[in-house]
Amino acid sequence: MIERYTRPEMGLLWDADHKFGKMMQVEVAVAQVQAQLGLIPKVAAKTIAQKARFNVKRIYEIERQTKHDVIAFVSNMAENIGPHGKYVHFGLTSSDVLDTAFSLQVREAGAVLMSSIVLLEKSLQGLVNKHAETLCAGRTHGMFAEPTTFGFKMAGFLAELRRNKERVKDALDNMMICKLSGAVGTYSSQSPKVEALVAKSLKLKTETVATQVIPRDRHAEMLLSIAMLGAGLERLAVELRHLQRSEVGEVTEGFTKGQKGSSAMPHKKNPISAENITGLSRLLRGYAVAAMENVALWHERDISHSSVERVVFPDAFIVADYAVHRMSILLDGLEVNKKRMLDNIDSSQGQLFSSHVLLSLVDKGMLREDAYALVQRLCHALGYGEHLKDKLMADDDVRALLKPKEIEEIFTGKKHKKAIKDIIKRVK
Repeated sequence: MIERYTRPEMGLLWDADHKFGKMMQVEVAVAQVQAQLGLIPKVAAKTIAQKARFNVKRIYEIERQTKHDVIAFVSNMAENIGPHGKYVHFGLTSSDVLDTAFSLQVREAGAVLMSSIVLLEKSLQGLVNKHAETLCAGRTHGMFAEPTTFGFKMAGFLAELRRNKERVKDALDNMMICKLSGAVGTYSSQSPKVEALVAKSLKLKTETVATQVIPRDRHAEMLLSIAMLGAGLERLAVELRHLQRSEVGEVTEGFTKGQKGSSAMPHKKNPISAENITGLSRLLRGYAVAAMENVALWHERDISHSSVERVVFPDAFIVADYAVHRMSILLDGLEVNKKRMLDNIDSSQGQLFSSHVLLSLVDKGMLREDAYALVQRLCHALGYGEHLKDKLMADDDVRALLKPKEIEEIFTGKKHKKAIKDIIKRVK
């Protein structure tokens, strides 16, 4: 990854030290609650809190023998604590610790991702405000349609980003679960009071009905929301890629001193960030599919989800955060060519205003079908260098209904700007 785009804080949240740190946090919290309820000696909980530590190298050493990472972790904790180490993991099953600790990891990763989304919001809002009245060609099917403004284009992406922000926020909230209900979720090893008090101390919620694991629909929702965020980034990236094409040339990604676009062609300034983000969104969709397939586990649980989540969750959060952050940098350095936008509008020979010509003729009393046929005939008959406005000025049927000043007014774009100005207020 290019250094200026990296977000080391996100990556660190998913390394082994941090994972085991969260597991230790859960084990300590459980011991404290159990002591409070008289389930284990208070001195044991105090000792566990004071001496709790682990060594990743040692955990892996134990795991080579046990073939079980949680057992290896608990064994390493216990040997560091001493005699009271026997109360570590008291009444718990592995998934109690793994799933609850995972909720804590996801919460922290979500906070980093949300901070990046906020930065992207500011970048988009800046473009919306700056270019609210910067006229450009709207396109449907890749063809000229009607005039719009570049700020209005960005307003649509900003509104979508805010919807995706809420989706991510809601999914994060639905993943903030503490599960300490034991081997098949029946609380046969300890009272639900332990789970409730630990959940409160960790600022989590308790699962409504768990099996041995937290139901994986919550996890699927999380990665689906991130995939939706990626889809929004891709839509914006594709728009920017199209607008950077040589024959369009309305925007250009920032190009730094010493940067090169091609090993063979010195003139190249390619949309590399937008293309990169497009590709990353494909990864995010793939992670969502994997998370959906994790929902259907056998009976009270199997571990087919475990190997998948160890890959897709860290990757999804790191990739999403990287893509959001990189898009923000792209937008902050984006060069908007207002002149080229107007030139492209002019190159349509006035046809971008055809619908407003149609409406003006209908408003003056012409039948819609007749008005449509008239405007279509004039547009399709335009030769090189000709303009629809001039054709209208020279047409007797048009002149009988519209004054030259009214025809001129249609092609100023004032109506488009006026309508757009009110809509843009919705995202401020």
